[in-house]
Amino acid sequence: MSADILVVDDQYEVTTLVAQILRHEGYMVRTASSGREALEMIFQRAPKLLILDIMMPDMDGWTLCRRLRDEYKYQNLPILFLSALSKTDHIVKGLNVGADDYISKPFEAKELIARVRAQLRRVRADNLGHGTVLRMGDLILDGKAYELRTSSTTARLTATEYRLVRYMADRPNQVITYGDLLQAVWSYPPDSGDPDLVRTHMRNVRAKIEGDPEARRYLQTVHGVGYMFKTPGSEAVRPMKR
Repeated sequence: MSADILVVDDQYEVTTLVAQILRHEGYMVRTASSGREALEMIFQRAPKLLILDIMMPDMDGWTLCRRLRDEYKYQNLPILFLSALSKTDHIVKGLNVGADDYISKPFEAKELIARVRAQLRRVRADNLGHGTVLRMGDLILDGKAYELRTSSTTARLTATEYRLVRYMADRPNQVITYGDLLQAVWSYPPDSGDPDLVRTHMRNVRAKIEGDPEARRYLQTVHGVGYMFKTPGSEAVRPMKR
């Protein structure tokens, strides 16, 4: 069965256009015209992907996204913002409330299709099993619970945050470029994607595990290039048995 996608926008022309594009690609598409309507539809049957506008009546997209992320069973639901709010601050806010990706209106059909395919590919990859538990010094990355635990804190990660940390943890003490992360974590083609997408998610992970988005104990910045996962102590990353 084709993936079920829910498109939420208060402009009928937008939901009609997006639905037409995606149905042409073989996807099942449902539409909603408000945040509250979308929430009811999600509670009845969760989609495989949510495409979400921001400025809507009764409940804006930011609020809906945050509410879904606050509920455990929707923490890994792929959420893609599609909005006319295209300033950097708007994009950062969208990612901060839990979105996996962000497309600004007006948009190209091929870009929308590429982003949708990327999100659904990562869902399939996640479902194949990232259930391992890795110990790195005093840090534990739990792929089943999507948690990152240290001696002082336990942080719940979104699916995107988990993939980001896992990819880096599998390559400890190596410099990983923005381009590498955009391809591996977001499935972007080479030489595409915005490094700010990586920076924002990295900032959120740092805030969760270190209490400070500027902290760099584990996830270190290599200026102008990307990041490095610094292995605590001298232990190598290794799988743990449950």
